[in-house]
Amino acid sequence: MDTSGLPVLDERIAGCRACPRLVAWREEVARTKRAAFADWTYWGRPVPGFGPPDARLLIVGLAPAAHGGNRTGRMFTGDRSGDVLYEALYDVGLASQPTAVTADDGLELYGVRVTSPVHCAPPANKPTPEERDTCRPWLVQELRLLRPTLRAVVVLGAFGWQAALPAFAEAGWSVPRPRPAFGHGTRVPLDGLDLFGCFHVSQRNTFTGRLTPAMLREVLRTAAETAGLPPPPPPG
Repeated sequence: MDTSGLPVLDERIAGCRACPRLVAWREEVARTKRAAFADWTYWGRPVPGFGPPDARLLIVGLAPAAHGGNRTGRMFTGDRSGDVLYEALYDVGLASQPTAVTADDGLELYGVRVTSPVHCAPPANKPTPEERDTCRPWLVQELRLLRPTLRAVVVLGAFGWQAALPAFAEAGWSVPRPRPAFGHGTRVPLDGLDLFGCFHVSQRNTFTGRLTPAMLREVLRTAAETAGLPPPPPPG
């Protein structure tokens, strides 16, 4: 299988300037920084997907935080949402380590790729519907490139769900009509893969207990099994 297309796509995504409001915001944040990261050179660009090009499992969720992915240049890296996600991936055997601090920290994902329906950090973490739709072609292209190996998808949050379903339809999958509603634990069979809903790993959800580590691990473990990924080795 030719997987050369994904690295090229990632480069193109990182150079996108299609949404003026998002371009201005991400670059302003990169200039002004947060005091705790004053010595950082912020990425300040769209954040491409992360993970192997032959992934069997894809995680889709609103990701680039102003001082997380927008700072580090890697999905869900450098913020508390990412801490929760990557620790859970590690716990179920899909990541080489439980932490994601910098883009060069050695983290590897096993059979899973992480991407976002909007690749730029938005003000107040809220992209507009127009910005979501403008970014959709990137997700459509990523889905088409992953299709030969992709067997399961976990969508984090209602925003991601609303963005992902049209992208799957545009990429060639048959999406049920009316489109299924988002819910934690929702499972929707598509052509050759299963789509799983999961509450987003936002601080609001994890701090209030709406999404617990056990709930997240359960969805990831089920999706990994569905995708045909091997279970983690026994401890010790």
